[in-house]
Amino acid sequence: MNWFSDAFAAFQLKLFEVVAPWLFQLGMGNLLEDAYAASTWLLVGVIQIAVLLLVIGPLQLWRPAEPVTDRASIRTDVIYTLIHRLGLFRVALFFTLEPIFNSGFGFLRTAGVGTFHLDQVWPGVSDGAVASFLIYLLAFDLAAYWLHRGQHRIGLWWRLHSLHHSQQQMTMWSDNRNHLLDDVIVSVLLVVLAQLIGVAPEQFVAIVALTQLSESLQHANVRLSFGRIGERLWVSPLFHRVHHSIHSGNGNYGVLLPWWDQLFGTANFQTHYDPTGVKVSQDKALDDGPGLWSQQWRGLKRLLGRA
Repeated sequence: MNWFSDAFAAFQLKLFEVVAPWLFQLGMGNLLEDAYAASTWLLVGVIQIAVLLLVIGPLQLWRPAEPVTDRASIRTDVIYTLIHRLGLFRVALFFTLEPIFNSGFGFLRTAGVGTFHLDQVWPGVSDGAVASFLIYLLAFDLAAYWLHRGQHRIGLWWRLHSLHHSQQQMTMWSDNRNHLLDDVIVSVLLVVLAQLIGVAPEQFVAIVALTQLSESLQHANVRLSFGRIGERLWVSPLFHRVHHSIHSGNGNYGVLLPWWDQLFGTANFQTHYDPTGVKVSQDKALDDGPGLWSQQWRGLKRLLGRA
């Protein structure tokens, strides 16, 4: 993979060479280091979108789980994806919440509270980049399972998260269809976790990138199972579609690994593909409308108990 790392670094450097002069022109030269980190997320997002268009998109055309009947809602999901994968959401977090994080963790360091490194708990076992990465991947995926389960089981949180599940035309673009406040909550908790267990920045980027790509495949409109054994090793489009099923009683909360669902008794390995959405009555499904801002407004009204 050296060729990929070298090509990525070369593209990132060229991008940064374009951005840096503008920062100085705007009097923001103090943000050079942060801008370099932002260029990493931007390139990762561009690669992800390329994979969506060149790999997962053709899979959807090859074996769709259901006919495409609502292209307007899909176009809105595309906007959600671009906002998140190209770093616009992270830029907003940087200017609003990052100063709070820096102050809080800076205070802890000043008080003598050091960073705990999870990958150093098992000397010898966790030596090497691959072993360290796998340890953090498992830790984040376990945390993501419980966060996802909380989104469904905590009433107020579900009022926000239900926006994600109200999509009845699920495709590879649907992963980022979330209420922005829901995204803020999850992002804050994961950043705090990253700081608490000492994951390196480059490992954090790799874990997030892998997770996002896998989630895009999981949400794809594709009739795809990983087989009797594979379904129990990695979350597939079938496994996750069961989670989104309009007939589902929740379950299948795993983000990457279905192991946690098997361990905690929330796994459902059914083999048929049901319609997706949220049932609000016997003959009615939750409808948040086709527009991004109308969806955000409806989600906020639900949170406040006014919808």
